[in-house]
Amino acid sequence: MPIVGPSDLDSLYVPPAEAIQKAVLPHLVSFHVAYLKMATFFCLATGRDHGLDASPRGGPPGFVHVLDPHTVAFADWPGNNRIESLRNLMEDSRVAMLFLFPGLEIFMRINGHAHVSTDAELVARMHEAGKKPKAVTVVRIDEVLFHCGKAINRARLWESQSHLDRRSLPTVGQMKAAMTGGGEDEARLMDAHYDRGVRSDLY
Repeated sequence: MPIVGPSDLDSLYVPPAEAIQKAVLPHLVSFHVAYLKMATFFCLATGRDHGLDASPRGGPPGFVHVLDPHTVAFADWPGNNRIESLRNLMEDSRVAMLFLFPGLEIFMRINGHAHVSTDAELVARMHEAGKKPKAVTVVRIDEVLFHCGKAINRARLWESQSHLDRRSLPTVGQMKAAMTGGGEDEARLMDAHYDRGVRSDLY
């Protein structure tokens, strides 16, 4: 199987239009801030020598806070406690953020460098549902850009008929039980625990 090199890429793809190049900015402007105020979900990519990680992050509109035109921050809320993203940032500060906006055919991307903070004032600012996070990720922006939503339409992501039937795939409990040697009763208990936690234990 042939491996594509840099010169091959240049022959396969035409250069991006000048307007697209100019739309990649090193800081936020008003329309970026407007989208961030409405943003409820993004995926965070981090890495280190140990490996790579991409994790989902969600919250109420504006959960990603704009500190200034060059800086955004967001809280770290309970997950599976692997804290791979935070561990990665201890070794490699590079991050990428990909924002999805439900119902809209557009993405927003932020690339930059980040650090983890426990500054008391910043932590207090990130409160949600009466709770304060243990830590906050602060991102210094290198690039911010909008990305076309063709992938959304290829996936038919926002169409109701694209919603999966829960019964068509193994449940979380069934998968965990299979990996730990548990039976059907254990799978049902795991499913009940997961369903309760994923909806109620958000903070």
